Amino acid sequence: MTAARFAAAYAALTASHEVADHWAQIDAHATVKGDRTREGAIACAKHVASYTATQALALAAVNRATRAGLSWKRGALALAVSAVTHYIADRQGGHWRDEHPRGVVRLAAATGHAGWLQRDPTAGYLMDQAWHKGWIAVAALIAGGGQ
Repeated sequence: MTAARFAAAYAALTASHEVADHWAQIDAHATVKGDRTREGAIACAKHVASYTATQALALAAVNRATRAGLSWKRGALALAVSAVTHYIADRQGGHWRDEHPRGVVRLAAATGHAGWLQRDPTAGYLMDQAWHKGWIAVAALIAGGGQ
């Protein structure tokens, strides 16, 4: 891996995360994706599909524009990591303050964040975004890896 390939992948995945999570996501998906229903799971899957398509376009565009030489196989694996981890976190939408948490909310509580999540109405969003960006770094390492 070169630092340039990692940097190109990280820039593309991070910028496209912001666009996909805040501009491309529609309200109908955002409001129900965390519901513990079939409709919630479908809404979350639709959001993650548009999210992943946005990241794929950005990764391909940055690779082409910078001639970074990213492997399409590693790029596909990176996008899969980003998509799966995004879905895992987004299924928690609206549940960051639950008294009996599950999934990543349970992980956040187990790592000492329960009080913050209960006290601060922005804590859930911040934990969600930190989760996504941590996994984006992992995805960029995968995408920027050797040929």
